[in-house]
Amino acid sequence: MDSRTGANLSIHLEDVLAARERLRGAIYYSPCPHSQMLSALTGQQVYLKLENLQMTGSFKERGALNRIATLTPEQAACGVIAASAGNHAQGVAYHATKRGIRALIVMPLTTPLVKVTATREFGAEVLLYGASYDDAYEEALRQCAAQDLTFIHPFDDPHVMAGQGTIGLELMEQVPELEAVVVPVGGGGLIGGIACAIKETRPGIRIVGVQALRLPSMVAAVEAHQPVTVNPATTIADGIAVRRAGDLTLPLVERYVDEIVTVDEDEIASAILMLLEREKTLAEGAGAAALAALLQRRTSLAGAHTAVLVGGGNIDVTLLARIIERGLVQDGRLIRLRINLLDKPGALHELTRLIASHRANIVDTLHNRAYYGVNLGDTTIDITMETRGPEQVAELLDALTAEGYKHSRVL
Repeated sequence: MDSRTGANLSIHLEDVLAARERLRGAIYYSPCPHSQMLSALTGQQVYLKLENLQMTGSFKERGALNRIATLTPEQAACGVIAASAGNHAQGVAYHATKRGIRALIVMPLTTPLVKVTATREFGAEVLLYGASYDDAYEEALRQCAAQDLTFIHPFDDPHVMAGQGTIGLELMEQVPELEAVVVPVGGGGLIGGIACAIKETRPGIRIVGVQALRLPSMVAAVEAHQPVTVNPATTIADGIAVRRAGDLTLPLVERYVDEIVTVDEDEIASAILMLLEREKTLAEGAGAAALAALLQRRTSLAGAHTAVLVGGGNIDVTLLARIIERGLVQDGRLIRLRINLLDKPGALHELTRLIASHRANIVDTLHNRAYYGVNLGDTTIDITMETRGPEQVAELLDALTAEGYKHSRVL
C-alpha cells in the first residue's frame, strides 16, 4: 500500500517509523505472550500485548515522549502542559521531568488518587480542576496561554498518534501470523496510530476498536462522519472516557479500522477479574476493555490469531476490591442469604451446623428483629458466605428448604 494515499490523514507509516527511532531505548518493548486459557475460552489464538508493564503503567508514554522529543529548545525551556485523567499525565510527567522540562498537569477532581499521586511522584506539578476531563482540558488551555507552555494533547496530535503507533510495529514483529488486533478506543489516538502502522504495512490484518457502552464517542463520530459530543457519563474505563472523538484521529479510524464494538460495565469488570485471576495480570478498566469484547464474542474474529491490547494497569485499589467482590458474586462464589429463624437459644447454632456441613464459609452475619416484616418471636439473619460456585450454592439452598428454613437470596 502506498503510505501517502489519503492526503487528509495526519500521519503515515513513515511518521510511525520516525517515532520508533525517537523512542528507541527509552520505551519498554512490552511482551506479547500467547494465552492458552484465553484462546480456549474465545475460540481464537489470543496474544496479550502487555502495555501495563510500561514504566508509567500505560501505553500513553509512547505518544507523550514522541511529542516531547520534537520540542524546540525554546519550547523545552518554557515547559509543557497536559490535561489528563491519569495515564497521559504520568507519561508526560515522567518523560518531561527526565529531560529537565517543567510539566504542569491539569487533572479532574474525580481522578483516582493512585493516578494523582503517581503523576506528582514522576515530577509534575498537578492542578486539580473541574468535575470532568472537559473542565480540566479548558483550564489547561487557559494555563497554556497564560504561562506560554506547549500543550501536549492526549490523542489529537500527530506526534502522539505516531508514538502510539509504534505498538503496531511491535505486534507485527512479535506475532508473525497476526490476523487481527483489538484495541480500546477513547479519543482515537491509540487505534489511529496502530491502525496506520499495520494497515500501511499489512492491510489484510483486521483492526477492531472497543469502546465503553456508556461513552461511545467514536461510534457516534463514525456514524455521523464527524466528531460528535456524547452525553456525559461515568465508567470504570476512565482511561477511554472521552466524550468527543478527535478531529485528527477520526479520518484515520474511518480509513483503517474495520469495526468498532462496545462493552458494558459488568463485562469490563469481568475482564479485569479474568486477567487478574487467570492471567496474573493487573489491568484497569480501559486496559481490559479489548479483552471484554473477545470474551463476550462481540467481534467477528473466530479462529483468528488475535492480539489484544492490555493498555494500562493503573487501577484504584478500592475500585479493584469492589470489582473482585462483585465478580465473586456474579460467579456464585460469594452469596448472601436472608434466612428466617425462631428467636430462641440454639437456633443460630443449628443453622450454622447445616451450613458447615455443606462446606460453605461464613464471612459475615447480620441479625434483624425489627425490619423485613419479621414476626415477634422470630428473627431474620443475613449471612454472607464463600462457596465453590453455583453447584454448591444450589445444594445449600435445597438443604435449607428441606430443613424448613424460609430463605431468599440477596442480590
